[in-house]
Amino acid sequence: MAGQFLLLVFAFLMVLAAAKDGMSFTIPNWLSGGLAVVFPLAAAMLGLGWTEFGLHMLTGLGALLIGMALFAPGWIGGGDAKLFAAAALWFGWPDAAMFLAKAALMGGVLAVTLLMIRRAAPASGLPRQWLEGKLLMQGGPAPYGIALAAGALWALPDSRIFALAAL
Repeated sequence: MAGQFLLLVFAFLMVLAAAKDGMSFTIPNWLSGGLAVVFPLAAAMLGLGWTEFGLHMLTGLGALLIGMALFAPGWIGGGDAKLFAAAALWFGWPDAAMFLAKAALMGGVLAVTLLMIRRAAPASGLPRQWLEGKLLMQGGPAPYGIALAAGALWALPDSRIFALAAL
């Protein structure tokens, strides 16, 4: 029962990160940090052995390195890199690969949606200050935390950690 509650905490923090990123183009460190801090408790409650726990930790570390490599040239934001690593920690290997694939697909949907909205925005009659904001600005950034959260929630029901919580 406690393991199921902690999966709800995971889902809640991912949705909150998406909302914060969508509204402010930032993902607070306490959200990614909270995901990372709660994971060992969830692992213990769900009965992960030391080997499996270690594999989750290595997966999170690998995701952090990948995120840092994507952040360095400016392809993603620092908050996105940290959120990606924190979520991958929960999935472990090989479930993190499915999370990454689903988050990438959701990132594509997000990008196409933003392009369409940004192209249509000038003819919409919206107030000028709205059109100058980051969300509707041509060539503006994408709040990728939305795609990461959507990919995580999509991948979660098929993950081992979800199966353990369902037992």
